Amino acid sequence: MVLLDNDTFLIELAKLFQNARTSGSVTVTMKRYDGRTAPNPRGGVAVQNPQYKCLVRAQCRSKKISTVIEQKDVENFTNVYSNLLKTSINGLKRLKKPKKKAMTAQ
Repeated sequence: MVLLDNDTFLIELAKLFQNARTSGSVTVTMKRYDGRTAPNPRGGVAVQNPQYKCLVRAQCRSKKISTVIEQKDVENFTNVYSNLLKTSINGLKRLKKPKKKAMTAQ
C-alpha cells in the first residue's frame, strides 16, 4: 500500500474513479489513526493530549493507496473529497424496496 500526501491522494483517487467507471469498483475506508504501529504495553502510560489523525484508504482492483490526515487539515480535505465524490460517483443504483401490502380492513 502506498502512503501519499493529501493532495496526491486526491489526484490518484480521481484516477481510480476514472478507471472504475467502465468496470469495477472503488472501496474507500476512513478510520481514526493515532500514529502508532504497535500496541501500547499493558503497564504503559496514556498520552495526555493525543493528536489523532485520520487514515484514509482506497482500493480499486489490485491498486491500493492511502493517506494520513492531520487534525488541522481534516476540514479542507473533506471539502475537496466531497466535491470529488459528487463529480465521480454516477453509477449508484437505487435499491428496489418491496412494496408494502395494503393494510387489510380492520
